Amino acid sequence: MLSRIKEIAETLAPRLIEIRRHIHAHPELSGQEYQTAAYVAGVLSSCGLSVQELVGKTGVIGELEGLGQDDRLLAIRTDMDALPIQERTNVAYTSRFKGMMHACGHDVHTTVGLGTAMVLSQIDPLPGRVRFLFQPAEETAQGASWMIRDGAMHHVSAILGVHTFPSILGGCVGIRYGALTAAADDLEIVILGESGHGARPHEAIDAIWIAAQVVTTLQQAISRTHNPLRPVVLTIGQISGGRAPNVIADQVRLVGTVRSLHPETSAELPGWVESIVDGVCQMYGARYTVNYRRGVPSVQNDPSLTQVVELAAQEAWGSDRIQRLDEPSLGAEDFALYLEHAPGTMFRLGVGYDDQPNYPLHHPQFQVNEMAIVTGVVTLAYSAYLYWQQQP
Repeated sequence: MLSRIKEIAETLAPRLIEIRRHIHAHPELSGQEYQTAAYVAGVLSSCGLSVQELVGKTGVIGELEGLGQDDRLLAIRTDMDALPIQERTNVAYTSRFKGMMHACGHDVHTTVGLGTAMVLSQIDPLPGRVRFLFQPAEETAQGASWMIRDGAMHHVSAILGVHTFPSILGGCVGIRYGALTAAADDLEIVILGESGHGARPHEAIDAIWIAAQVVTTLQQAISRTHNPLRPVVLTIGQISGGRAPNVIADQVRLVGTVRSLHPETSAELPGWVESIVDGVCQMYGARYTVNYRRGVPSVQNDPSLTQVVELAAQEAWGSDRIQRLDEPSLGAEDFALYLEHAPGTMFRLGVGYDDQPNYPLHHPQFQVNEMAIVTGVVTLAYSAYLYWQQQP
């Protein structure tokens, strides 16, 4: 079966590159993937899949029927949205739309998803069904919840995902057991003091100075009140307050993000943040509000499914093209939301070059080594085949 999968994928390679370049040249932002979705639906329909559009607002589902010998339903998820970034690559298929770019590899993800559907539609029917989820709005961490709300995970037994990784060479596969990405939460703190003249600070409650104490105390407390083997990253990315240089500010707003890897730590963080803010504000007579908003949880790769993908990649490409990832990423992925409904795993698809600079994700000069497309298609398609060989 592997040789057949590889043969079909190699034959499709020129078409897949054409698809990827079309999607790259026509990026659409989160929740606005109308043309991309229509394009995806057209390709899926041409392969004989049952297609459902407008799932999760602008998402698409393609379903490939099996023989019905196994009632397990395998989902394969890829995302479609681009970023509000002005592209600076100068490739022939550069973005045609000002201020929009596929700078995170979602054009590759979509192409790999389509390629996997094209391959699996041409081989002997699988024992069970495969459901392809083409998701909008991953960059805003909304699309997965939209898809789930519209029933994308109904009856799903397991789910696979893929994400490009420029620090791994094109044609290689990165495997990670356990935590792959971090939980990412949003934080807003408002410090409420009392205004006064800049020359008489003792008559006021300086919200800017107290906000500075809050920021400093939060950063210091992380290293002394949390297990250092369970990292937490708290970043205050925006501070606003004050009206004039000689007026003591009565209000300051702090906005940031909090990231963690372990579910137990994540559960403790809202109360921990508020306790720090409360302690500082009580000390200096200020009031405060804390708005801690849960984001997406950490992607926790299922061990048995990760083993399936690793075995598929090893048999397809050899051990030299497999990298065991020692460390997780503190980036976030709403793929984690699907894992609340079924076990799953996501692997990293190397898209780096060995003869030119490899810019990071979300960079205006980010490019991908297109040989990775066939690697991703074969790895996913063969993983699906091996999944059906496992005992339920």
